[in-house]
Amino acid sequence: MSDLVVSESPRILVVEDNAELCGMLDRLLGDSGYHVAFARDGQAGLHEALTREYDVFLIDRGLPGIDGLDLVLRLRRRGLTTPVLILTAYSAVADRVAGLDAGAEDYLVKPFEVDELLARLRALRRRHLVTAEVLRLGAGEFDVAARVVRLADGTEVELSGREAALLRVLAARPTRVFSRDELRERAFEAAESASIVDTYVHYLRRKLGSGAVRTVRGLGYRAGVL
Repeated sequence: MSDLVVSESPRILVVEDNAELCGMLDRLLGDSGYHVAFARDGQAGLHEALTREYDVFLIDRGLPGIDGLDLVLRLRRRGLTTPVLILTAYSAVADRVAGLDAGAEDYLVKPFEVDELLARLRALRRRHLVTAEVLRLGAGEFDVAARVVRLADGTEVELSGREAALLRVLAARPTRVFSRDELRERAFEAAESASIVDTYVHYLRRKLGSGAVRTVRGLGYRAGVL
């Protein structure tokens, strides 16, 4: 089994309030193999991004509720590393710089060429998959590619492939509670019993401390802190 579980059909969240553009993106991205979800304002986008897993966020800058740049900042502060492409009518260099400084990986000015949008999305996915991820866990960090957790005191703890796969799912969405079935599907072989999750949660706690994975009674598990 590989250490990282990658969906064959990438999921994209589009946060955009223009109905006509949403319709066009729905057809375009669907035909290009994406599973597409939409949020029509910044608050809905924040909720959707924090409660479901996506491979790419496509975010309009001028959103009602929460501005697009503020939305990106909030997502990054929550620990989400999902790549962001900002769509905007603002073309000034200062506006592009502001978007990148907020935490977005790329910036595309409206109106845009369809082929360019698709190429940029492919590039984002490629870079995100091949770049060594480093995920934060409180005062510690998890180097996904190396399968090493670095504790606050500098100690490095090496994980097995299965331990790393489970921790990556939890650490990539630190505010989300995952059921045992979800964790089994994302980190292990689908045919295995959900009890495999409990076993590897135990292993992670033994290596990293009891606070590394939190139990949410009646719901499942979420990332803890080191």
